[in-house]
Amino acid sequence: MHKKLNTVLLVDDDDGTNFISQLIIERAGVANAIVTALNGQEAIDYLTNCGKYQKEIDCPNPEPMLILLDINMPILDGWEFVDAYRNLPINKTSKIIMLSSTCNPDDKIRADNIFEITEFKSKPLTYALLDDIMKTHFAEPV
Repeated sequence: MHKKLNTVLLVDDDDGTNFISQLIIERAGVANAIVTALNGQEAIDYLTNCGKYQKEIDCPNPEPMLILLDINMPILDGWEFVDAYRNLPINKTSKIIMLSSTCNPDDKIRADNIFEITEFKSKPLTYALLDDIMKTHFAEPV
């Protein structure tokens, strides 16, 4: 059994990928909220309550429990996002799963050596992959 996540942040520049990932997460019923960002900068804006994600200062955006992060995106790619995330003045309790379609084995090696990245997985998100992520990182203690 796993706990329900407060928020999942999908960071991918492909609308179709975000749509499918959101649909899978919604149907699996594992999150209270799903936020999409089309690049790393939008994700940073969400985490820092800036840009289109800006809210009143008294009501910051909830820190996502899970961030599904693509590598290759415009403006701020996945690697650049992690560099910026590392320096944010927030708790940084999110599990970052790098979810990419890359065929380059160096990307997995690089991700495995970055503390902030919890795990590297291959796209697309499926029910089985989501279930594995939930069991591995969000299992309820027995």
